[in-house]
Amino acid sequence: MATYRLIALDVDGTLLNDRDELSRATIEAVQKAVEAGAHIVLCTGRGPAGAIPVRDRLGLKGPVITHNGAATVDSGSRSVMTEYAFDIGEVMSVIRYCRTRSLHCDVSSVWDLFADRAGEEEREMYRIYGVEPVMVPDLADVNRQLVKMTIFGSSAEMDRVERDWPTLHCRLSIIRSGERFIDIMHPQASKGNALCKLAADMGVDRSQVMAVGNYYNDLGMLEFAGLGVAMANSPEDFKRKADAVTLDNNEDGVAHALYRYVL
Repeated sequence: MATYRLIALDVDGTLLNDRDELSRATIEAVQKAVEAGAHIVLCTGRGPAGAIPVRDRLGLKGPVITHNGAATVDSGSRSVMTEYAFDIGEVMSVIRYCRTRSLHCDVSSVWDLFADRAGEEEREMYRIYGVEPVMVPDLADVNRQLVKMTIFGSSAEMDRVERDWPTLHCRLSIIRSGERFIDIMHPQASKGNALCKLAADMGVDRSQVMAVGNYYNDLGMLEFAGLGVAMANSPEDFKRKADAVTLDNNEDGVAHALYRYVL
């Protein structure tokens, strides 16, 4: 019997190595944990288009927590279980900020990502994350309920966005989801809140929840879980806030954590 009934796993920098690959050892450990009775859910900043193929390669079924917790989906029925939405008007000040500084940005509904420009670097980024953007003439014209806006650039540019954020007067939340990414979402949207709701829906106490991640957008789910595990490739201050630290993503850190704490 698995020690933890519900296990949340981040994808990029956690399940995937630096070549964006799932190792055989990781796949086998995940499958053994499922056979032992654990329910494993991906909890990722990716949208469903980028997350579901990873889930399928792991042989998993059931819901996926996507967009950093802004949407939990059942990919089998393509139904949305939980969604924290906003409209394009709420991020227009941020879009204007990005335009004046030549920063790339896009917006996402639960199932689609919209962009109005993309150079070679941005298209390669989308390819890596398994996303085919819907190209539109202007983001301002996107008339859909949105769950996430993402800004992409250099690490130094993202540092600047974080410093300038208070001047943009946006009610939404900002989170650094990677060295080169900043996500803007509904204030209630987070991996921690999404995992908490999923655990409640499944009747799983937080003491029976384990979470594994590597970056600041994972902190909420690590804090909620009875056991929060940081990857060795995480920032040092992130690792200090975790209950435990496993090997890095190039050393099958997820497999190591599953064998140590679950199997």
